[in-house]
Amino acid sequence: MTYELIAFALFAFITLASGLGVVLLEDPWHSALMLGVALMSIAVHFVMQAAEFVAMMQVLVYVGGGLILITFAVMLTQHKNAADDTETEADEVVQT
Repeated sequence: MTYELIAFALFAFITLASGLGVVLLEDPWHSALMLGVALMSIAVHFVMQAAEFVAMMQVLVYVGGGLILITFAVMLTQHKNAADDTETEADEVVQT
């Protein structure tokens, strides 16, 4: 086997595993990180096919822009943490 075939198989496995991670992970932050890994490994596939410009656009547009947008959306829509829940429960007890 050549080194190119081994590299292709490795990054194909990384792409498939991270794609499954995007779908199967429950935490949206971890899903977003796995999406970044999947998109980066697709960019590696483009580089292996001598399409460096397409790979660079993949990294700049999808990984750079899209993943940052998803990160902001996740940060803005996350639920309250446990400390906030205990404060609201304590406030409810005081009000009753």
